[in-house]
Amino acid sequence: MKRVWLILLTVALTCGVALPQAPPSGQKTLAATMNVYVFPTTGQTPEVQSQDEAACYGWAVQNVGTDPFELSKQAQDQAQQTEQAKQQAAQVGQGAGAQGALRGAARGALIGEIVDDDAGKGAAYGAAAGVMRGRRRGRAQKQQAQASAEQQGQQAQAATAEQLANFKKAFSVCLEAKNYMVKF
Repeated sequence: MKRVWLILLTVALTCGVALPQAPPSGQKTLAATMNVYVFPTTGQTPEVQSQDEAACYGWAVQNVGTDPFELSKQAQDQAQQTEQAKQQAAQVGQGAGAQGALRGAARGALIGEIVDDDAGKGAAYGAAAGVMRGRRRGRAQKQQAQASAEQQGQQAQAATAEQLANFKKAFSVCLEAKNYMVKF
């Protein structure tokens, strides 16, 4: 819906079509959709403000190289990817106790056979020790994988937030040059 409004606004500006006095009730201005507050300081009309916002939006996209509406979609995709990575990380280390038991039993059997000719007893002790070691190792791997997924997600979100802040700065500079007071 936001993109449709922007396209209609751009077409109207290009063709010289008169724009309505104010956006339809319930709809935000272009700046308001990005949580940028704009006040006309020299009595600009709502239609002039809409034209100026559209022009500054295009200028900011061109100069910064990012579109805030695309960034919003990108942020949602990144959040989903982070959640998927966390779910995958939760699966890391499963079965580590059983693997540890097998390794421990093999080692224990070997040691038990060498020490007192009782491979079964050594295998039992080795399996018990292997289970504990395997579970501990599995928990550590799981925690490390989850921390890594969380860190990557946070880095991606920070990069997106920085791109959005840069866009808002460029958008604001353009509007301020057109005699608007701007805060975000």
